[in-house]
Amino acid sequence: MPAISEENSAIMIPEERIIDKIYLIRDQKVMLDRDLAILFSVKARRLREQVKRNPDKFPSHFMFQLNESEVDIMVSQNATPSKKSLGGSLPYVFTEYGVLQLANVLNSKIAVQMSIKIIEIFVRLKQTMEDTLSLKLEIETIKKKLQNQDKNIELVFSYLDELITKQENTPPRRRIGYKG
Repeated sequence: MPAISEENSAIMIPEERIIDKIYLIRDQKVMLDRDLAILFSVKARRLREQVKRNPDKFPSHFMFQLNESEVDIMVSQNATPSKKSLGGSLPYVFTEYGVLQLANVLNSKIAVQMSIKIIEIFVRLKQTMEDTLSLKLEIETIKKKLQNQDKNIELVFSYLDELITKQENTPPRRRIGYKG
């Protein structure tokens, strides 16, 4: 259960613990229902009940249910210790929008505060990915410039080689002027 300080009612949980519970499935960053239940201090069964009672609040881009092969992949990659740890059924996963919506349907102070913290982490992760992409693009631009410069330098050297070859193959010039 997450600790809440009385002074400012802030959730006291290391961000790394939350980040470790964010998975990339179907090209989306998501969190498992059981992990969210723990973070929101509710039973996973209660969380699923609220989702089932409010299906119109959870469109497919807010949440979806994993299939058998996705569960097998998570277990094989040690994201979960076993299928039993997922509660005996195919788990639901929630996107950042679904996390926020969960806090609305659960309607508890901890759920609201935790969802805010999770959303902030999602936003930071997204910003980090954008920064990384921007950096990769800049590196590619620099590589292209360097490749062009390499080609230009090679061209200059080939011209120099041609000039040297011409100079070596031309007969010496006859001197003009006063010969004394």
